[in-house]
Formats: sequence, structure tokens, C-alpha cells
Amino acid sequence: MGGLKVGNDVKKIKIAINGGIGFGAKLNSKQLVTISKYLNEGEELELTTFQQLYIEIPEDKKEEIIEVFQNVGLSCYPVGNFVKSLRTCNFCKGEEEEGMPVAKELNRRIAGKSVPFTLKPAYTGCPIGCGEVMLNDIGIMKIRDHYCLYIGGKSKGKDAEVGSLLMENLTPEELYRAVEKIIAIYTELGRKREAFYKFVNRIGRDQIINLVSPT
Repeated sequence: MGGLKVGNDVKKIKIAINGGIGFGAKLNSKQLVTISKYLNEGEELELTTFQQLYIEIPEDKKEEIIEVFQNVGLSCYPVGNFVKSLRTCNFCKGEEEEGMPVAKELNRRIAGKSVPFTLKPAYTGCPIGCGEVMLNDIGIMKIRDHYCLYIGGKSKGKDAEVGSLLMENLTPEELYRAVEKIIAIYTELGRKREAFYKFVNRIGRDQIINLVSPT
């Protein structure tokens, strides 16, 4: 999980943590207290734009510390060229209505998978799109009881652009299969450190559809 560093003769490793997939990015008091136990005076947490905190922990105690974090409801992810945890909007209505179980299951299936370059997926529970899904590598938007899938968004730089609609009217199972297939294609055909939007432009949207569609 992340690159190794050496400081005070103790090898440290960086991991990403958050409060799991829920109604926005939140931490409770027990989680904050637990995190603080692993910070020395003067050390800082890095807050990312993707609803994660980066923290450095001793490599030889990685499994022990991750277990402690998980016991207070924190989710732990690798740092580097992996699929990020699913970014979500602040779901406006009820959990079932806004598709929270689908978001949780999708995150369980894809977060932490190794890819050619960091891949950022996002999910929003309605067409308002508070999760900024169209500006991320893979974006999922729930519309009524089905899901639209966008790919190739780019949020930074003078050439920033929204992603394009790849598939629509997907059931949850169709959504899981499509996203997992896209990640598998990117893993197989993507070049080392090739950003996902560059991969989409190189391979082509039509070719991706052909590879993702059931045979």
C-alpha cells in the first residue's frame, strides 16, 4: 500500500483511509481519536479531493493498524496506481431510494484494484450529479431505477472535459459487470502510467463498447 519511506530508522508505508461509502465524507469521534493515536506531534494528515485521508504508518505494523482502523468502521485502501474508493455525493433522500447499497457493492468490487495509473470512479444518486461524476474517469449516475455509465472525464488542466455516456438504463448487475470489465480492459491494454482519459481517447469509445458488451 503506497511507497515506502524511511524516517527515524522506521520504514513507513502510506495508506488511504475514510469512513466508508456513505452519505458524503464523514468521520465520527471514535474514528478521529483512533487516527490521532498513530500521529506523532507535528505530523499531518493529507486530505485528498477524493474523500480520503493519507496517513503513514510503520510497515511492520501495517496489518495490526489496519485491523484497528477497520474495527472502528474505517475503510483502508492502497495508495498509488490503484482504483480509488468510490467518490459519492451527499445523497439527498433515503438510502434505498438513492442507491446506496449499489454504491457500496460497486466500491467493494473495484476499490484497490491495480491499474496502469490511478483511476478515480464517482457515483451520484440522482441526475443533479453532486458527485461530479462526469468529471471523473468513470462516473455512475442513478436515474430512477437504472444507471448511466460515463467514461473519460478529466477535471484538471486547460483541456478539462466531461466524460461521455457509454451505457445507460443499466440494472445494478449490468452496472457491476460493465465497470469491472472496463477496469479489466484498462488493466490489460493500458500503457504504464497512461491516464484513463488518454486510454479512452487512444482505444476509442466504440472499441470499448464492443469489448464491454456481452458476446
